[in-house]
Amino acid sequence: MKCPIHLSALAFSCKISNLHLKKEKIQKRGKMVLFLLMIACLCIYLLYLQRRKQGLPPGNLGLPFIGETLQLVSAYKTDNPEPFIDARVRRYGSLFTTHVFGEPTVFSTDPEANRFVLQNEGKLFESSYPSSISNLLGRHSLLLMKGNLHKRMHSLTMSFANSSIIRDHLLVDIDRLVRFNLQRWDGLILLQDETKKITFELTVKQLMSFDPGEWTESLRKEYLLLIEGFFSVPIPFFFTTYGRALQARTKVAAALRERVRERKERRKERKGEEEKDMLGALLDEGEGGFSEEEAVDFLLALLVAGYETTSTIMTLAVKFLTETPSALALLKEEHEGIRAKKKESDALDWSDYKSMPFTQCVINETLRVANIISGVFRRAVSDVHIKGYTIPKGWKVFASFRAVHLDQDLYKDARTFNPWRWQNNPPPSSPGNIYTPFGGGPRLCPGYELARVEISVFLHHLVTGFSWFPAEKDRLVFFPTTRTLKRYPIQVRRRKMP
Repeated sequence: MKCPIHLSALAFSCKISNLHLKKEKIQKRGKMVLFLLMIACLCIYLLYLQRRKQGLPPGNLGLPFIGETLQLVSAYKTDNPEPFIDARVRRYGSLFTTHVFGEPTVFSTDPEANRFVLQNEGKLFESSYPSSISNLLGRHSLLLMKGNLHKRMHSLTMSFANSSIIRDHLLVDIDRLVRFNLQRWDGLILLQDETKKITFELTVKQLMSFDPGEWTESLRKEYLLLIEGFFSVPIPFFFTTYGRALQARTKVAAALRERVRERKERRKERKGEEEKDMLGALLDEGEGGFSEEEAVDFLLALLVAGYETTSTIMTLAVKFLTETPSALALLKEEHEGIRAKKKESDALDWSDYKSMPFTQCVINETLRVANIISGVFRRAVSDVHIKGYTIPKGWKVFASFRAVHLDQDLYKDARTFNPWRWQNNPPPSSPGNIYTPFGGGPRLCPGYELARVEISVFLHHLVTGFSWFPAEKDRLVFFPTTRTLKRYPIQVRRRKMP
């Protein structure tokens, strides 16, 4: 006869075994249900895309959810990203459908279609950027503004950066600050870092009338952390790149807010003559209309616009010229002619700037070949009919400037740096179909003329004051932004003036 204790233990053991069996069955069923749900979601997703694809340009949506993002990123991490677009244009045409960065997208490499997209900003299309960028820029930045507020602020920025303002108020500081920075150059420098410092100081001066100093340098260090966050994974922990960028954004905003408050107090007390800068224009325009937060976001975004792109164009212009000695020789000849007419202490004036035709050819060609802004994303606000296709409401459109600028049918030897091509064929006075380095439509870059002046002044003082050669071989990369991989190290030597 078995002991009751043994029987109880046996019964308990059986119950445990049954529970384990039931648990395993539940887990298996759960896994099966999850698998079926994933299959169902995938089928629904594919059916949805297939249904929406009716009337769309031909193309390939790639893998579910991932699409063709990996292929796009891989291509742009090389020094030759063209095959990604070229292969699809050959197969599908100048408009093709793909799926990148989590969304179905229509790529346009067609000049007329691109112009249509740019001109219909605020009507058929709207600017669309990830929330991670919105968090760093602020919802009142010019990049993210929409409707009447965007029109108002864009117009204000255009009026501040027009030719007469540059000529009468900004040029003297541009010349002074470029010369101030170049005085320190000797030996090995990282040109990309140095040009960024120049454009940052120029932008701070133009926005808030601050000369280089302890405050601007402190702001620049935080600003570098902020910029890094734009192209990082948006995980907002303090130890991540994006988390540090958010912290830097708070510090930059606080520093700008302090300047806004100081200026407001000074205006109330009417102490001294008001500075003719962007902050002054903003406060003049915004009496009773703009909040402190709007002013801070606006200034922060203009720092982004004035800092990154212009410095990259400066660096790449030098790189392309160094690799094209005949172009560099002609540029030196142009600027030495201007220098010969002036005393050593004389600053450049507006007539000097207007006496740089080949310099403008160099800038045009650098913009075309480098494509600092490779294109723009827009979202369709309704079903849009274009070129015989229909872009569904909510879909993204990428208007590729790069593909147009490097189209062999539009530019002979399109991928070769050739500034002479602009001598007899200058770009349109306003962006047209085939040359759009500054965008177009209502979101045309308001600082395009200011950028040209800054680059021209920089090139003048560089070629008349220095000789240089590359310290090591460097190459272009295009992801997440267009830049040189090693920040273009060069050896510089000051030229002896005759």
